[in-house]
Amino acid sequence: MKNTLVALCLLCFLVSVAQTDTKLYDIIDAVSEERLKQDVKTLADFGTRHTLSDTLSDTRGIGAARRWIKAEFDNISKDCNNCLEVFYQKDLVEAGANQRIAKDVWVVNVVAIQRGTKYPNRYVIMSGDIDSRISDPNNYTDDSPGANDNATGMAGAIEAARVLSKYTFESSIVYVGLSGEEQGLFGGKGLANYAKKNNWDIIGILNNDMIGNIKGVDGVIDNRTFRIFSEPVPPNETENQRRARRFYGGEVDGISRQLARYVHKTTKTYMPEMNPMMVYRLDRFGRGGHHRPFCDEGFAGIRIMEAHENYTQQHQDIRTEDGIAYGDTFEHVNFPYCKKLTAVNAINLASLASAPPSPTKVSIGGIVEPSVKLIWSEVEGAVGYKIYWRDTTSPTWDHSKYVGNKLGGTLEGIVVDNYFFGVAAVGKDGHESLVVFPNSIFRN
Repeated sequence: MKNTLVALCLLCFLVSVAQTDTKLYDIIDAVSEERLKQDVKTLADFGTRHTLSDTLSDTRGIGAARRWIKAEFDNISKDCNNCLEVFYQKDLVEAGANQRIAKDVWVVNVVAIQRGTKYPNRYVIMSGDIDSRISDPNNYTDDSPGANDNATGMAGAIEAARVLSKYTFESSIVYVGLSGEEQGLFGGKGLANYAKKNNWDIIGILNNDMIGNIKGVDGVIDNRTFRIFSEPVPPNETENQRRARRFYGGEVDGISRQLARYVHKTTKTYMPEMNPMMVYRLDRFGRGGHHRPFCDEGFAGIRIMEAHENYTQQHQDIRTEDGIAYGDTFEHVNFPYCKKLTAVNAINLASLASAPPSPTKVSIGGIVEPSVKLIWSEVEGAVGYKIYWRDTTSPTWDHSKYVGNKLGGTLEGIVVDNYFFGVAAVGKDGHESLVVFPNSIFRN
């Protein structure tokens, strides 16, 4: 009888880890298109949010915009019994720091932390940019509504906070508006330095920059595809790590790439109508975004954005030429699409914040053998572990095996030469950590 009960319990758990968490479907449904529309309109109506623009007015400029954002986070916090820690994080950037800093300026970020119940110092971050610009990056007086770039990302972060604040999570979630992006990624640099100084254990940052356009300048219309940009390996890896890759692989298996794969998998599981597009670049060709400063510090960071850009609406003076309406204005934003990408962020924040930490050490063996063996360090809070593998040319983890609460597993008949491998920890509700690529080798 005892063995039967044990078997039934094991079967129930295996079924549970294979199923989806219905809470994430509720989160998708709770994202409001109307609230996103209202928030983007409010942000665009500040006239300009240029980093060097007016900070004293209550109706125009970046000062008014960031005070409004903070007030929105404060109101959300009141509705969830003060569940958010809301504050400004700022750094002084002096004139001449680069050609786009014409005068001394305080670069001020608006931060809201939803503290985790079990791992309060582990953070997953969703960011949007507060600032905007037009054709001349140093023009901080003329109208620069920045509706899509990047009121949509900022509104998405506020809406994610509204929805997710109704729940509790084991790890902390940070919703943040970053300033100074158009002037040189200064807000991201400031918060990344703040996180490092305060010993934040960052799971990853989901940087949202332009999530509201579905019609490309080439005429393509697509309301389901979005891009996930991620760099292959951290820029601060050691020489020994670079040398090991030549022999053991891992050229496309850094922590940011694992975060991108996680977002891809979660999206395809819970929002199969969406088409996440993995882009193997840190960012768009020759351009930058606010995840980069976090990557520079060795944290995992990705950029989530629309697939088809319209360059007539980016960084443009508001005007009409040859029948083309230039400018990043409110009427060009597609809010059903903005809602979808906000939901993509919300479910990934929820899943990552619900999962146990990743194993810190994963070792692999199987040289000149017909099978692959993996062993890994124990993870607090994990009820089991999952081995992943894929073809060396595949962008995503395509195969997996749940091995229960063991600290090792063997894949019989799988030759180590022909695949890449990784291990994730699994929590009690089936949520998984980021996959960890093997970071050491062992021989029998």
